[in-house]
Amino acid sequence: MISSGVGFGTSGVRGLVADMTDEVCFAYVTAFLQYVQQQNLIATTKKIALAGDLRSSTPRIMNAVAAACVSMGFEAINAGNIPSPAVALYGLKHSIPTIMVTGSHIPDNRNGIKFNTPLGEILKPDEEGIRAQDVSVPDELFLASSLIRIDYLAEETLEAQTDYIQRFIDFLPKNCLQAKNIGLYEHSSVSRDCLKIILQQLGATVTSLARTDTFMPVDTEAIRPEDIALAKQWSEQYKFDCIISTDGDGDRPLVSDEKGNWLRGDIAGILCAKYLSAECVVTPVSSNSAVEKSGYFDEVVRTKIGSPYVIEAMQVQAKENDKRVVGYEANGGFLQQTPLKQDDKVLSPLPTRDAVIVPLAIILLAKQQQLTIAELLTTLPQRYTHSDRIKNFSTLLSQQIISKLTAGDLDVQKMTIQSYFNMAGEAKSIDTTDGLRITFNSNDIVHLRPSGNAPELRCYTESDSQQRAEELNVQSIGVLRKFAI
Repeated sequence: MISSGVGFGTSGVRGLVADMTDEVCFAYVTAFLQYVQQQNLIATTKKIALAGDLRSSTPRIMNAVAAACVSMGFEAINAGNIPSPAVALYGLKHSIPTIMVTGSHIPDNRNGIKFNTPLGEILKPDEEGIRAQDVSVPDELFLASSLIRIDYLAEETLEAQTDYIQRFIDFLPKNCLQAKNIGLYEHSSVSRDCLKIILQQLGATVTSLARTDTFMPVDTEAIRPEDIALAKQWSEQYKFDCIISTDGDGDRPLVSDEKGNWLRGDIAGILCAKYLSAECVVTPVSSNSAVEKSGYFDEVVRTKIGSPYVIEAMQVQAKENDKRVVGYEANGGFLQQTPLKQDDKVLSPLPTRDAVIVPLAIILLAKQQQLTIAELLTTLPQRYTHSDRIKNFSTLLSQQIISKLTAGDLDVQKMTIQSYFNMAGEAKSIDTTDGLRITFNSNDIVHLRPSGNAPELRCYTESDSQQRAEELNVQSIGVLRKFAI
């Protein structure tokens, strides 16, 4: 793990494609399978399902993954190019482990492998168990070029994709999207075909937009300027009720209002949870504080950033309380810990990030209240967030910055912070749950956090207006860049 440059991020491993050699991928998958066997999580029939996104490196890596599975005595089911939540759902249904080859929203020169046990997405204790494995990589599997000698991938099956599509069609009212005019920003999202089928079968008119075979790193937290411009252009041209998209592997949504303005993921999460009548909501510390201010939910639980932390907290809440427990992240990914019932229909638990439920819920919540999506947004407490990142910013430097700002006692910390972030006023409270989250006496919030899976420093800001949140973010990133000089 140390020498390869490929390490654990959220729910799996990521790295440069050049570093994710067949041997490295083979070793990680072998370690995962050894671990799930040691935990007695494998049924009598040793099966595992594999899927992947649309990156150029994904087919090769999927083959290396399949080779490791076969070497360990597993039947490797090829679920094809489907969303991460779709293959996870398939594993939950059949009580088998699953693997998704994806780098999510990061550039095409990187990729990753997500692991799910038969119980769902791996958590931090599972990660430690995988790290502790000793594995052997048989040299005879590889060519001199270090590539796997033969093709281990079986013929694709559509069962996992079909089950995922049917999940939403069966739960939601028939023709509930009748007369809705929806733009589907397809780009290189692996969810594009699933989404189109779901939307059309629920009665919507769907216009496909910007489909490409070249991978595009669409990030739902740091939305590209070109995607902002395109959404406004398309909305004006086609008069959509909304535009829908996802990131590369379909676990983070993008949904716009009728004017082509993309909703922030943590606002979308609040609306989705409200439509589903959630009682307990779990979300990371970085999410918009409107979730508490709305008063929609009996309880709001805050965690560190990352789906494993959200899932762990959801599990605790589901055990301790007889409530409808859901979670969401600032990137918009929505998680469901308990069954949700509406009109005698039940949506089964899916405790991993999902993108599809979010836009469907928002459209239907607006329809219930006879509002447009833009009007629906005005019913929430008016707190605004913005996020951006500094790319190619080393994790070490990010950690050094946070260490400098949090050195000394609380009074010293506040003085140090104000010396750098004097544009926001005096620091009122400091939260180091995950990174550094500073609330100022102006009620502005600045949250700094090194990315867990890429050399990036993320900056989240919150204020009483969108303009101020964006200005504060630009100013904060300007401060951070000076540390690198």
